[in-house]
Amino acid sequence: MYGTVARLHLKDGQQGAFEDQLKEFEKRQAPGFVRVLLYRMDADPNELLMTVAFTDKAAYVANAESPEQAASYGALRATLTADPDWNDGEIIMEATG
Repeated sequence: MYGTVARLHLKDGQQGAFEDQLKEFEKRQAPGFVRVLLYRMDADPNELLMTVAFTDKAAYVANAESPEQAASYGALRATLTADPDWNDGEIIMEATG
């Protein structure tokens, strides 16, 4: 699997709009998409960490370069105070309970 871990900072009052954008992304069912996990930080409720997983790097890159994702990112970016800090890489382990 392949994906990203992103640190994001929401504008005040934008959590609902941000989550709506993630739901729209999920509905789109981008080829190779596996999951998104979203964490709200205890120290700052407007700071989020988001992990996104795709089946492989090719699917991740194809999504990132798609016009649909460009439009989705524009709407998502409008809810943030700054560009996200993206950290892309291969997912080397997954454990479940």
